[in-house]
Amino acid sequence: MTRRIIPILIVVVAISAAALGYLYINQGFNLGAGGPAAVPIGGPIRLTDQDGKPFDSASLAGKPYAVFFGFTHCPDACPTTLSEIARTEDEVGAPAKELTTLFITVDPERDTPAALKEYISNFNGNTVALSGTPEQVAEVAKAFRVYYKKVPTSDGGYTMDHTAVLYLMDRDGKFADVISYTEEHERFVAKIKKLLEG
Repeated sequence: MTRRIIPILIVVVAISAAALGYLYINQGFNLGAGGPAAVPIGGPIRLTDQDGKPFDSASLAGKPYAVFFGFTHCPDACPTTLSEIARTEDEVGAPAKELTTLFITVDPERDTPAALKEYISNFNGNTVALSGTPEQVAEVAKAFRVYYKKVPTSDGGYTMDHTAVLYLMDRDGKFADVISYTEEHERFVAKIKKLLEG
């Protein structure tokens, strides 16, 4: 019996270690302190916006901004997050006009600028939707430690599995905090206010 249990325990420990490693490397969380990790998060964002124009995050210098990776066919995390951002901006009021949210698709195959423009028109708020070539999107996702993967569906189509968090970037373009799409509204608002005040 004991000989059977030991290999099972080894596998469980290995899986747990891999999961914790993934959270630290890919999500950028400091699991011990609950704050930003030492792993750098963020970098230049050079993509194409919903109007088909080049976008460079350098244009946001001196202003705080938020970054969310998603896709227009997303069933829950993406619309929930974009709706929560709009709700928070209304609640915060005038100071929130300084905040820009970048919605970066992880599905450039379907999410053309036109598709993104139509999608974000369903939400209020100062949101810029971005796409690019698969290589360009992958480069930005890597800088933010974002995981995404195409997942086939039973109807012959596909959906996208992806990291569903909102990255908060300060006025210097540095990672400040992260908000999960399941986070309570009060904490969501508090983190946005802190970002704007910083």
